Amino acid sequence: MLNLEKFRVRTDLAFESLDLQKMQYANEVIDEEFEQDNLKIKRTVITDNVGKEIGKKPGLYYVLDTQAIKTHDHDDLKKCENALTQIIKDVLRVENITIKSRGLIVGLGNVNVTPDSLGPSVIDNVIVTRHMFLLNPNEVSEGISDVSAIAPGVMGNTGIETYDIIEAIVKKIEIDYLLVVDALASKSISRVNKTIQVTNTGISPGSGVGNSRKEISKETMGIPVIAIGVPTVVDAVTIAHDTIDFLLRYFNYQLINEGRPSQNVIVGPEKINADEVALPSEEFRKEILGGFGVLSEDEKIRLLQEVLTPNGYNLMVTPKEVDIDIQDLSEVISGAIDRALHTIVDNGIIT
Repeated sequence: MLNLEKFRVRTDLAFESLDLQKMQYANEVIDEEFEQDNLKIKRTVITDNVGKEIGKKPGLYYVLDTQAIKTHDHDDLKKCENALTQIIKDVLRVENITIKSRGLIVGLGNVNVTPDSLGPSVIDNVIVTRHMFLLNPNEVSEGISDVSAIAPGVMGNTGIETYDIIEAIVKKIEIDYLLVVDALASKSISRVNKTIQVTNTGISPGSGVGNSRKEISKETMGIPVIAIGVPTVVDAVTIAHDTIDFLLRYFNYQLINEGRPSQNVIVGPEKINADEVALPSEEFRKEILGGFGVLSEDEKIRLLQEVLTPNGYNLMVTPKEVDIDIQDLSEVISGAIDRALHTIVDNGIIT
């Protein structure tokens, strides 16, 4: 019998691990959904029991879904920045972080690898002010917070664990909180470069791609750690699974709409929203895909992992337009961070 428990699904997004229909402690999950400027926002609080069950740290998780990165529309990107600003402010409030607190923004990742360069790109854009407080503290305007920033690089380039670099800085310059930005991995094609997660649980760099380093969190650093991440890659297993799933939904869509007049005038492939189309019946899935068609989602993913991973075929993949996506994302995130930390920026006094 195949061992379907050998592989864990790769995702850094907490809500992707939540299956409230199957979870033993589902009643403990606080899960809220709302919209701002037509952007979907999910706010989830995970308890200790739930965290142990799904393999995620307990705490507060926000997820902001947006198509703004796909359209690259300036107004839509601004709406995304507005929503993200409010999310970061709420997480700061939960952690009792005020404008008087001293913060260090950390951009994790490899600047030389585009899908992993989100963190360093954000650092290039954020407003840093610590030097102002050191040199001319009496000249610093009201509404400006004490903020420093660093992109520590990756151990392959520096020879030093990222955790050790951050820990040394925290001890040296007396930081009150960390705000860490990193690229993540997702288990869904549709969320790549289109989902922003904000959490107060910290981060384990590289965990989503199977290259986990030392955890950066309140427990390890001794100060609050807020993590902002965007999935910029998916693995080949995810692509294979989502393609099969989409194909089945497309078949079902064709079956449902067969014979409709509109079908007779369509030229070329028809674009459909797979999320709005149900999977076909179990009987149909079995007829098309055999035993594979009736496996659960987790079983299909783990089976694909068991086939692809040993041969080295479970590649990490990113969209071809990732360079412009990273640029847009870094500007949205850095703008939201600046506005959340400095009221003088949020009020439009400086930009």
